[in-house]
Amino acid sequence: MAEGGGCRLCLVVGAGAGVAVIDAVPPEADLACVLLRAGPAHEARRAAAALCRAVQARGAAFLVADDTGLAAAVGAEGVHLADPAGYAAARAALGPEAIVGVGCGRSRHAAMEAGEAGADYVAFTIGGDEDLELVRDWSTFTIVPCVAMGDVGAHNAAALAEAGADFIAV
Repeated sequence: MAEGGGCRLCLVVGAGAGVAVIDAVPPEADLACVLLRAGPAHEARRAAAALCRAVQARGAAFLVADDTGLAAAVGAEGVHLADPAGYAAARAALGPEAIVGVGCGRSRHAAMEAGEAGADYVAFTIGGDEDLELVRDWSTFTIVPCVAMGDVGAHNAAALAEAGADFIAV
């Protein structure tokens, strides 16, 4: 579970997101991290660096999706990998202090393997109420934090937090 027993916010932004997106998050929001879904590398680096600085100034972690090179270049805290198979290479590239999280879809097996490999968190793709059991089971039987991603919003965020999600990605 998240430190202090609460569920925290992970803001997912696209490559075109500017610093203003961080300014729009209310100060009272418990913003844990911002995950950048990067675009083409030649366009992304300058914008990502500015966004990274703004996120870090806010006291949150900055993660880049599926691009260890960009994460290292802009000083991000780590990466989020859509494919668990990339975990070992990402950890080797970024080192032991970086955050390396892994998307596992709805697979408990993939999540267990990622956790055993050392992933800092696993992310489950939420598609409906049936996924509450997946989050509940994960938070009950493991210590690796989980992120609820996908179909997450006002309609189910409270239920996911109650089920044990450590982070809600929106």
